[in-house]
Amino acid sequence: MNFWNIASWRYGIKKSPIVALLILGCLVGASIVELSPSITNTLFFAEPNQGQYYRILTPIFLHFGILHLVFNGLWLAMLGSRIEYIEGSVHLLLLVVISGAASNIAQFYWSGTIYFGGMSGVIYALLGYLWIKHKIAPQYFAPLPSGLMGFMVGWLVLCMTGVLEVALGIGVANAAHLSGLVAGLLIGLTFALKSLALSKNSEE
Repeated sequence: MNFWNIASWRYGIKKSPIVALLILGCLVGASIVELSPSITNTLFFAEPNQGQYYRILTPIFLHFGILHLVFNGLWLAMLGSRIEYIEGSVHLLLLVVISGAASNIAQFYWSGTIYFGGMSGVIYALLGYLWIKHKIAPQYFAPLPSGLMGFMVGWLVLCMTGVLEVALGIGVANAAHLSGLVAGLLIGLTFALKSLALSKNSEE
């Protein structure tokens, strides 16, 4: 199954509308970062007790530079469309909201700053979800490309060493990445076990 074919983008949008909306949100967020620092400041993370509940989630749409945007957009298209095609749009949306909020909260409390953004925590959640779901209930889910999980975990570990920050001078939201991965694994595990239980009951 070709989940996101750039040559047939209309088909991709029709089959993966939530993925398309999320990518559009990232494009808007990246534009706001470049064009309006004042609006950007209203979209950075805020604790729930401040009443601006939308700011628990909005940092996932803020992107800093074209590479940041393209990197996350491509992963979102590849991973998110798999989940949306098989599990449905509502399922993917809930997964994004839960993992996005979890990764943002974790990054804030780990770093102590609100000045972060990006879809990477959600990307790692989608990765973890797909990986564990296929490992436990492979008959229900499309497999990831061979070696992808190892590559992404290796990239996570490399980022956590601080090498990229020293070599390239870029900040990396490591807590968001790790917490997103853990959230995706836990959610994927829950649904995989549910799938197995339903399968077992239907056979009895």
